[in-house]
Amino acid sequence: MEHKTSAKQWIALLAMSMGVFMGLLDVTVVNVALPTMVTDFHTTFTNLQWVLNAYTLVYAVSLLIMSKLGDMYGRKKIFLGSLVLFVIASAINGMATNLLVLDIGRGVQAIGGAGMMSLSMALVTSNFDGKDRGLALGILGSVIGVSTASGPLIGGFLIEHFGWPAIFYVNVPVGLIAVILTMVYVNETPSYGKGQKIDLMGMLFSALGLFAVIYGLIVKESKPHLSWLNLQVSGYLIGGLLLLIIFVIIELHVDSPMVNMKMFKRPHFIGIVIVAFALGAGIYSFNTFLTALMQNYIGYSALQTGIRQLTMSMWSLILGPIVGILSSRYSKKWMISISLFVGGAGFLLVAHAVGPKVSFETLWPGMVLMGITNGMVNPLLNTTGMEGVKPSEMGMVSGLLNVFRQIGTTVGVVGLGLVQDTKYENYLNAHLGSVNMPAVAFSGLKKALVEAGPFSGHSIAFSTRISHAPFAHEFQQVVIRAYDSGMRTVSIVAAIIVIVGGLAAAILLKNHVSSVEISENNKNVE
Repeated sequence: MEHKTSAKQWIALLAMSMGVFMGLLDVTVVNVALPTMVTDFHTTFTNLQWVLNAYTLVYAVSLLIMSKLGDMYGRKKIFLGSLVLFVIASAINGMATNLLVLDIGRGVQAIGGAGMMSLSMALVTSNFDGKDRGLALGILGSVIGVSTASGPLIGGFLIEHFGWPAIFYVNVPVGLIAVILTMVYVNETPSYGKGQKIDLMGMLFSALGLFAVIYGLIVKESKPHLSWLNLQVSGYLIGGLLLLIIFVIIELHVDSPMVNMKMFKRPHFIGIVIVAFALGAGIYSFNTFLTALMQNYIGYSALQTGIRQLTMSMWSLILGPIVGILSSRYSKKWMISISLFVGGAGFLLVAHAVGPKVSFETLWPGMVLMGITNGMVNPLLNTTGMEGVKPSEMGMVSGLLNVFRQIGTTVGVVGLGLVQDTKYENYLNAHLGSVNMPAVAFSGLKKALVEAGPFSGHSIAFSTRISHAPFAHEFQQVVIRAYDSGMRTVSIVAAIIVIVGGLAAAILLKNHVSSVEISENNKNVE
């Protein structure tokens, strides 16, 4: 007998979508506020880095913990508490008068964001049935895609008209509405933790391991010239991996583990995890480089960049509900795989478009294909990842997918950044010597360009002082072509990442996974 979905359930979806939108928007929205914050706080970009890093680190570390607490004690309770925490921290951030308060506030805000994000999919799954569940997860997937991609647009508008505190204050009224709607309309899930002990050691080692790995990657990103073998980088990465190995050993030997490691014995689950990682490392991390291209080299403002990036983000809004409907009729495996191949083609089109005369007119075809990939894969990732999962583990599966997507994004930003830095410097080394300028100017400018990196090279080359030099045009052309060399390679590497994700989906995913099959697999493992 088909269950009819009520208006109450769709309002519940709205409440959960509002929370997810705020939590993910705050991952990217602060980027466009940094120039204004530099002036207001009388500081440097380096000192402001923790406004970004505090959120990224605490968010990634908290995802699994909040997922487990939701599974054990009720997902609505933890989701609602996360919403309240997020709203309070947002208000504190808007009122912050110094960086220490803002950094701490961002960390607290990230705990709330992680709770909302990690439990939203599981709550939607438990609040909807039948075909409407696929549609609801599709809509949530579209919200995830839009929120991640719309940071420059929303942030640019708020900062331009109201100042940087507005990017935090806007969360207060939206969050309060979400709190009320959640309390009234979202149904609670059973508490599966009755009689279980909290896996404190598992939580501790998972948090420390993820923190160390992501912090090591952040150090490498901020200091790209440090060797991977430097203790500032390798110490954290190796230490983090060892802590995660200890975490796995603990989980295999405790009665009520934080994460059921049997899930990783299923090729289907490994495939969906690889897709989540590829989506983060390819699509999401590339937004950083695309924004830098449009702002630093083409010359668009933050708001103009955000408007043009609607070419990508609008597809999440359009395709999410459609994908939710199609997923009940067609093979999700092949929809995911083909969509990732489409994204690979989009990256290759962007690589072809990058050059001295690059503009939005040459970039948009590739951006459209990348947007279609995001709009298709995100909702499918949710529905496919939840297939056959026991109700007691839905929160944890949601958390794992988000962890791998977040780690993918961090690895992508660092890895693609290193690729760009290497190609940029190699081009400068090969061609800067051909510019007819004094030896003193050559050594000083080359050092400045390398230290500033490809993102800031344009501002040096086109500064007022350099623009009046007799060698200005020749010098500027070398800098532009050096950046283009790096950006083209970044686009090609991103294409390879999503194509590998598409191949993994084609090989590892199953067209349909039933709960009976999962139960049988778990018995066999035991």
